[in-house]
Amino acid sequence: MTIQERAARTRGLLVLAAAQEIDRVGYEGARLTRICQSAGVSMGALTFHFPSKGALADAVQEQGWSLARSLVDAVLTSVEPGLQAVVELTVRLAELLERDVVVRSAARLGGERQAGPEAWVRAWLPVVEELLEQARRDGQLRSGHEPETVTAMVTYLLAGAESQIRGGSPAAAGAVSVAGQLEEIWRLALRGIAGPGA
Repeated sequence: MTIQERAARTRGLLVLAAAQEIDRVGYEGARLTRICQSAGVSMGALTFHFPSKGALADAVQEQGWSLARSLVDAVLTSVEPGLQAVVELTVRLAELLERDVVVRSAARLGGERQAGPEAWVRAWLPVVEELLEQARRDGQLRSGHEPETVTAMVTYLLAGAESQIRGGSPAAAGAVSVAGQLEEIWRLALRGIAGPGA
């Protein structure tokens, strides 16, 4: 293994360990010593790659943003723009939150830190706004329903999904995943917001 490969591996281990720690206890509760122990590296190796806890959190946020953005791009290439794309994107983002600790930590950091790189929400929120505006123009939203209101609903749904996943509440312990629950919620919501063009 070359020096560059070892450095990239160590950096990856540190970002994953930091994401796990932040997911568990939040940014303020995260301890660099526990991150080092989890990654199996020394404090010197950590500070070589990340001079501060903030720099490490930035790396977690950047990677979470990148993963979310890749998912957004995949949905945009596979689903027609409009209301159905918003539904698909919301459910797939919930699945991503469920399975990827880096994404969950990036989402948490977006709420806990004012500093840092692109927030996780900015990877998908502008796209949702754009898709809902397209849905309005195409008659996919029932008259009287504004894209801004549906955008707020999507934001609340994903914040709720994140909370449900992190909290492990009794509803999440059943056979249905959080993303599956979100699909059911969308079925109910669409009865009220979908116009004849949807």
